[in-house]
Amino acid sequence: MPVAKAEPGTVAAAPASPEQLPGERAASVLWSFGKCLAALLPVYLAGYYGFNISLVLFGLMIYMGWKHGRLEKKLRLKSAMYLLENEREFITQKVFRTKMDLSPWVNFPDVEKVEWLNKILQQAWPFIGQFLEKLLVETIAPAIRASSTHLQTLNFTKVNLGEKALRVTGVKAHTEHDKRQVMLDLQLSYAGDVEVNVEIKKYLCKAGVKGIQLHGKLRVILEPLIGDMPLVGAITMFFIRRPKLDINWTGLTNLLDIPGLNAMSDTMIMDAIASHLVLPNRLTVPLVADLHVAQLRSPLPRGVVRIHLLEAEDLTAKDTVIKGLIDGKSDPYAVLRVGTQIFTSHHVDSNLNPQWREMYEVIVHEVPGQELEVEVFDKDPDQDDFLGRVKVDLDIVKKARVVDDWFNLRDVPSGSLHLRLEWLSLLSSADRLSEVIQKNQDLTSKTADPPSAAILAVYLDQAHDLPMRKGNKDPSPIVQISIQDTTKESKTCYGTNGPVWEDAFTFFIHDPQKQDIDFQVKDDDHTLSLGSLSIPLSRILATPELTMDQWFQLENSGSASRIYIKIVLRVLWLHDDATPATPSPRPSSSGSGMGQGGIPAELNPMGPGGLAKPQPTRPQNTTPDPEFATEGVLRIHLVEAQNLIAKDNFMGGMVKGKSDPYVKIRVAGITFRSHTIKENLNPIWNELYEVILTQLPGQEIQFELFDKDIDQDDFLGRFKLNLRDIISAQFIDTWYTLNDVKSGRVHLMLEWLPRVSDLPRLEQILQYQSQQSYQNKVVPSTAVLFVYVERAHGLPFKKGGKEPKAGAEIILKGVSYKTKICERSTSPRWDEAFHFLVRDPRDETLTIKLSHSWGQSLGSLTLPLREVLLEPGLVLDRWLSLDGVLPESQILLRATLKILDTQLAVCRRDPGDAGNEGSGEFIPRWVPSHLDLRHRSGFSMASDNSNSTSQVKLTIVYSTEESRLFITIHSCRALAACSKDGADPYVSFILLPDKRATTKRRTATKKRDLNPEFNERFDFDFTLEESIQRRLDLSVKNSVSFMSRERELIGKLQLDLDQIDLKAGVTQWYDLVAETN
Repeated sequence: MPVAKAEPGTVAAAPASPEQLPGERAASVLWSFGKCLAALLPVYLAGYYGFNISLVLFGLMIYMGWKHGRLEKKLRLKSAMYLLENEREFITQKVFRTKMDLSPWVNFPDVEKVEWLNKILQQAWPFIGQFLEKLLVETIAPAIRASSTHLQTLNFTKVNLGEKALRVTGVKAHTEHDKRQVMLDLQLSYAGDVEVNVEIKKYLCKAGVKGIQLHGKLRVILEPLIGDMPLVGAITMFFIRRPKLDINWTGLTNLLDIPGLNAMSDTMIMDAIASHLVLPNRLTVPLVADLHVAQLRSPLPRGVVRIHLLEAEDLTAKDTVIKGLIDGKSDPYAVLRVGTQIFTSHHVDSNLNPQWREMYEVIVHEVPGQELEVEVFDKDPDQDDFLGRVKVDLDIVKKARVVDDWFNLRDVPSGSLHLRLEWLSLLSSADRLSEVIQKNQDLTSKTADPPSAAILAVYLDQAHDLPMRKGNKDPSPIVQISIQDTTKESKTCYGTNGPVWEDAFTFFIHDPQKQDIDFQVKDDDHTLSLGSLSIPLSRILATPELTMDQWFQLENSGSASRIYIKIVLRVLWLHDDATPATPSPRPSSSGSGMGQGGIPAELNPMGPGGLAKPQPTRPQNTTPDPEFATEGVLRIHLVEAQNLIAKDNFMGGMVKGKSDPYVKIRVAGITFRSHTIKENLNPIWNELYEVILTQLPGQEIQFELFDKDIDQDDFLGRFKLNLRDIISAQFIDTWYTLNDVKSGRVHLMLEWLPRVSDLPRLEQILQYQSQQSYQNKVVPSTAVLFVYVERAHGLPFKKGGKEPKAGAEIILKGVSYKTKICERSTSPRWDEAFHFLVRDPRDETLTIKLSHSWGQSLGSLTLPLREVLLEPGLVLDRWLSLDGVLPESQILLRATLKILDTQLAVCRRDPGDAGNEGSGEFIPRWVPSHLDLRHRSGFSMASDNSNSTSQVKLTIVYSTEESRLFITIHSCRALAACSKDGADPYVSFILLPDKRATTKRRTATKKRDLNPEFNERFDFDFTLEESIQRRLDLSVKNSVSFMSRERELIGKLQLDLDQIDLKAGVTQWYDLVAETN
């Protein structure tokens, strides 16, 4: 018999499975009957016990709300999964081509699609699931069970990440803001069929999750970039805004899908995520040692935006009369959000054109990225009505400094909002504080708080040796930080008297000269005080860079109770040229978020508000990054080498030959190579190299020596130097032992050149440099030039009438750099910085050439550096006219010249010429050790040293940045021989008083060497006060066997560290006292 076909739109009923047993069918029928009975049971019980029928109806309403919420969540999850699986088909369909639905890589050309990364995630997803299951079952579950007796039977019964992997729907890279970091914005979308079930057998409780949606923008910052593997010092990640979260619950947690509880549970989970991963909170993973993780985890803000909420116009009437037949008014108020900072204005009764005239200040942590969102509502007794919203990218405010504009309200038929936004820069000097306070007193607003003059960033690190609780129990310390009426509280560190908080706080300061900051350390129950500290902010005004970074003694606490705090004050400065010439006009028409010609407001080139307004005045000065012109110059003087290995042997090595040595120097990706010296095991190069460097942690300088051969060059040794050690010492003149070879050492003079703006010093340095000569014909630099090219204005159009794609080439004496090419504009903006070494700024000229895509000329600029020498502080910062183009064509740049001082040049006048300013003789302040023939030989016999004093060369310095004392043992010379073979010396020392010998250190042993080179550094975790109280007890000893009769002690040195300026540091030779009977 033929089978009847199902009609279109219907599904034919599937026949009963022949494998289904009659017993199973009966059980299925009974289960359906039981569910129906359970649904009717509450109605029966309510009637039986005489309950009010409203209770049944209320329960039914809750059930229906829960059921509706569950269905909506399932539909949203399925829709999101479908979208991620069929992204290409979804985008190509016309009906879905709206800005809100498309992926970021479709809307924005600088957002890249990374499908290769999604394929990797999809391939690795099952293994990520295995790792997560192992983590939950073997690590997290035992920790939960141990935390409470009620959870001792908790167990994860199922952990399955499902088949849907996390997807990255777009990546945007920001590399133009800071050359020492890479910033990535990752658009994350996860609509997964994850299933995690938890069971607590003791209470017969089952709960779990079946399906999660998470959508948000994750910012990943790779910084600092370093010149060694793994090339990145740390990875910092955070969400700029709260991501969107949707969870599908199962088991007992199904109750969380009840209306009301649903939003509450999602909000609580998002609050937990935000406390770790949403600005200003960051997750930082260090990849190298000796990294200031605290500065990456809690960096200083980028700036402060002062928001003036002025007025609104043509708002929608929500309070209608007679069900909308007669239009009424609205009672509008505004809610302002920047990240987690939220402000609410007062409401204006019955007004569609309200005026608020309120002022707010918000801290901006990340630009680009953070936005100001303003939502306007109508105040009602029950639920407030929505009147529109505005979003402003704060990067626009930073570049413009002041934005005074009308903004169209989006998602409503009409309405516009008038805002004035001011970008306040952070100054690390108190020079303009009085001026800022005076300006703030002239401002008026309806808000209770006056404008702030500064912000205070407090980094609460740790405490040491806090008092114990009663019964000698460890406290659980918490810190309350107060400034006037504002109090903030740290997290609690449980069960320790040496807590580590690592918390950061920020306060607005109205007048640092009159305010104090108070710290109260308490136990977690807030009843027991563990200590207190009060610091007048005027004390910070007297510190360098307005920063205090040290240990503080706690008051009303133990005698040894201390707390480590870093306090940074920054003055808020609004640039003088940041005020618009004329106020913005009111809009002539309103719209639903659309600007001129239907362009969305945030993309409208006519202004952030999408409304025509007068052209704002051009800034008169540049606004470079705070890190501009902070690079330094390292000067490397390769002097000579001694006792190198002979590689050019004859007759199979039976006859020793020589070597043809040369040196390769690698630093910051730059390689220098010396000339080759023929057949010499003690070559003298006398070559000079200079390089501009950024101070990065872990940066090293590598030296390698080779023997030049016809086929393959032979290896003669290597060694590495840490740049931080050179910067700390400023000047080093010493021998370095070659590693990985039997013998050989190299003599270097290294100098980290101080940068000054003292013009008279230039003449002295030029005269000294003219007396120096080097084999590689290098003329030492006398200055470094920093150039910041910000923007141009009034450039000519192309020959075809189109706007140019402008780029700038910066040239100085054969060295040239190119900026990026801007999009079509006659007023391009580059915001790029460059630096050059300058031999003689009196004779050199800076040239800047502008062109369209490196073709058609758009003008040029010739700037003699002698003009910069005439500027105050050697800084030229203004608009300059371009040659060869329109009269109005100009470029805005900053040229900063820094004189490179050197310790080797010092002016000494003759006694008889005290009144003659122009006379003077220039001599080396530091006598190079390579001019000492005894030191050069390296083969001195004991008899040569019998009449000379044994000495040890030390560097002793205290680093306030790292709160550590550093002692470097460089070398010894003219040591007394302890046997016919000389001596096997080593150095040991201890910092007294030290009863337990925890500060005892020793160097390696140098075999048969009376002039040993050690170059070993030791560090101690002391405060500056503790370091000053120490006494260095140093001994140079001869390494002898137990039964040997050779003399062990060669010489001693005792040195009180309070006799040394530890902050400045000292490097010098000290006489050793010989052992006496």
